[in-house]
Amino acid sequence: MTAPSFPSDRPKLRMRPKMDPRRIRHGFPWVYANELVLDRRTKALAPGTLAVLEDDNRAPLGLVAVNTASKIAGRMVDRDPAANIDQAWFEARIARALALRETLFDAPFYRLIHAEADGFPGVIIDRFGDTAVIQPNAAWADARLGDLTAALQNVVGIKTLIKNASGRTRALEGLDDQGAVLAGEMPQDPIPVPMNGAIYMADVAGGQKTGLFFDQRPNHAFAQSVATGARVLDVFSHVGGFGLAALAGGAASTLCVDGSASALGLAQDGADAMGASDRFATRQGDAFDVLAELQAEAAQFDMVICDPPAFAPAKPALDAGLRAYERIARLAAPLVVDGGILGLCSCSHAADLAKFRAASVRGMGRAGRSPVLLHTGFAGPDHPQLPQLAESGYLKALFFRV
Repeated sequence: MTAPSFPSDRPKLRMRPKMDPRRIRHGFPWVYANELVLDRRTKALAPGTLAVLEDDNRAPLGLVAVNTASKIAGRMVDRDPAANIDQAWFEARIARALALRETLFDAPFYRLIHAEADGFPGVIIDRFGDTAVIQPNAAWADARLGDLTAALQNVVGIKTLIKNASGRTRALEGLDDQGAVLAGEMPQDPIPVPMNGAIYMADVAGGQKTGLFFDQRPNHAFAQSVATGARVLDVFSHVGGFGLAALAGGAASTLCVDGSASALGLAQDGADAMGASDRFATRQGDAFDVLAELQAEAAQFDMVICDPPAFAPAKPALDAGLRAYERIARLAAPLVVDGGILGLCSCSHAADLAKFRAASVRGMGRAGRSPVLLHTGFAGPDHPQLPQLAESGYLKALFFRV
């Protein structure tokens, strides 16, 4: 059997003796700093350098992007150590991702690239028609934005590409926080996005993350399916995610709560575009405070949905995060009529489904409510999960009858 060949000048990254490489061979995409031999030459490699990962017997495992300043010191880019990461490579992987989305959706509004699961470690790309927003959250991709931009233009027909550099992940990689327009011109107005019969306004220029959260699409659809005639409260609503979906499903009324005035303005614009402004209202404020205020007002709703930001973005924050999820459930449960629905969501990968469900049930129990779990939801199929990487299954949505 002929040994694989690859450029002899390509740096090597070797696993430490007695480190079992089977996890990597079986598809796990990360190698941690404490698993590697980090000598002076290796530590001197510039972040984003491509290197051949070897086991301790010098057998190649694949081509990885190196960042020895990060806990994740190597990200698998290609299982072929001889792969040439050029524009053609980007085009082939983008075409594969695009083909999947085009079988799933009849309109060009979706997550086009979902990091490791689409073969682009650390890279997020959301598509809004012929505009796309990229979050290059790993050094290897940040250094190759020229090839990536050209590939998106050639394969997808993207005319405007916006780099969003916000978020804690780029800081962990030692990258800047400066956004940019990589192609085309920055849109001056929000982009209308049809989804589940609702119309959302995506602010790709200054909104949160890429401007819209596509991952909740199937959970919006479930809420919509049980919203006919309901009075709905959407807490942490952003641009009206669950609230506008409920209106599209025939809800009698929707109240959206968020701390951001601009996000609530976009939600109002969406309701206006749907011709549903007479059934729509907003309330700006801290979600915990507003939930307490509504309780003091003896407000009641047929459906309450809470979709907070990640309270447990990493393991050190897990205990505090679970307490926050419990508190949300405790505050929200009294606002639901007897026999109504309470939806609780978590996008914290550190809080797995069992822990999140337990915290939610504790909170409802502390509020004196007895829940029955109706539905468990996850991210949509444009957010595929890499089975070997638990972190890719971050989103959970629980719907209870209380």
